[in-house]
Amino acid sequence: PPAAQEGAELAAVIGATVPTGFEQTAAEEVQEKLGSASRISRDRGKIYFEVPARSLPQVHRLRSVDNLFVVVQEFKDYKFKESKEDALKDLEDLVKKLPWTDPLKVWELNNSLKKKKTKRKKHNLQSPASREKLSDGGEEGGADQSATIDREDCAQNPVAVEPTGGQDTENPQGVASRNGVEEEEEDNEQLDANAEVQASCESGTKAGEGQTGGGAAVLRFRVTCNRAGDKHSFTSNEAARDFGGAVQEHFQWKADMTNFDVEVLLNIHNNEVVVGIALTEESLHRRNITHFGPTTLRSTLAYGMLRLCDPQPTDIIVDPMCGTGAIPIEGAAEWPYCYHIAGDNNPQAVKRAANNICSLLRKNESKDSSTALGVPLDVIQWDICNLPLRTGSVDIVVTDMPFGKRIGSKKKNWDLYPACLMEMGRICTPGTGRAVLLTQDKKCFAKALSRVGHIWRRAQTVWVNVGGLHAAVYLLRRTWERAEDRRPCW
Repeated sequence: PPAAQEGAELAAVIGATVPTGFEQTAAEEVQEKLGSASRISRDRGKIYFEVPARSLPQVHRLRSVDNLFVVVQEFKDYKFKESKEDALKDLEDLVKKLPWTDPLKVWELNNSLKKKKTKRKKHNLQSPASREKLSDGGEEGGADQSATIDREDCAQNPVAVEPTGGQDTENPQGVASRNGVEEEEEDNEQLDANAEVQASCESGTKAGEGQTGGGAAVLRFRVTCNRAGDKHSFTSNEAARDFGGAVQEHFQWKADMTNFDVEVLLNIHNNEVVVGIALTEESLHRRNITHFGPTTLRSTLAYGMLRLCDPQPTDIIVDPMCGTGAIPIEGAAEWPYCYHIAGDNNPQAVKRAANNICSLLRKNESKDSSTALGVPLDVIQWDICNLPLRTGSVDIVVTDMPFGKRIGSKKKNWDLYPACLMEMGRICTPGTGRAVLLTQDKKCFAKALSRVGHIWRRAQTVWVNVGGLHAAVYLLRRTWERAEDRRPCW
């Protein structure tokens, strides 16, 4: 296809949504793997970088990014008109002036890559290794379907992000509430609103006049608007509707909220406006996990946490409260020269983690069975406060501590946190050991940390957003102090 040849020197400005607080981590990964400098957006949870379009496959392999889009144009200081009508009319007029050609080529190139990938996947489904039902292009499936929605964004309000019913304030997770399971409940209410918007858009469609692909099938599209800031006279619904109408007129595409080929993004953050075209259909953070638990951590956040503690070859990395295994699975995939141990006191969690590890092994096998590697990772059921590990034998502890919302309770955390920190201190090597811990129960954590100040000191705090909850990731360093070894002598 001609797109591929032009792709040789086509440049793309890529926008990526990343877990809030880990923008710097993502920028470092982009520099390291793609050699591109990133600009961290004032709108938290986003970074921008430029790459040749031929690097798209590497871009999709980044571990710290949730969703990717190609930037059509960016306005650093957009002057919105005072009245709602004028402001919306301006957005409509903008559509004709935007430089769509190259970004659409990038989008086409991205699509041809996706097609290749799905062809490969279909071929794999025949192999006995992956006989169980894999829905959604081979990424999901397996026993624990209750927690995985078929395609996250079906239930989402395509025109806007207003999960709070009319309040348009910042949705810190980035693109259109697409952060998976947490938000499915709120999104359902909004389907009525779309239906009207869709109906009004479709009436003016002239089918068969698509400008892409030589008048072949008409492309279906939708516009998703994210708006944050209190100075705007319009809602994100109104912006998406009017901007969408103009996109439709300009390209003669057909509006379709659920079954679309092109997703146009309109991100408005105070007076920063970015127009983009989505390159990922569902967030890359779902890459490893097939069996979801009630609080499965996003892989991208797991990656950010692991990167924070700078794993070195031969390090022993333990997740004592691994849940469904998001952290150790991400760790084993990205740091194969370390040894990863996952454990949990809940037998159900251990089972899910084991299933996720099996899925990963099968995925490796189906790629190339002759060189299929095992995974340097074991999963164990244990008591968090009484780990079967020798004192001072572990380099790194990385875990997502119970928030006390869906699992456990805040009250239990008051006993659990100090006991955990003591036990982590005991197993970690004095002087060099480190821990990266995520929690939303910050008051309880601070108190617990003050009680074990002799063995742990806080080196860094990263504020993150986990499914709408304001949480913190703490990097702790192990002091040289010996921890009391409370093992009974046999």
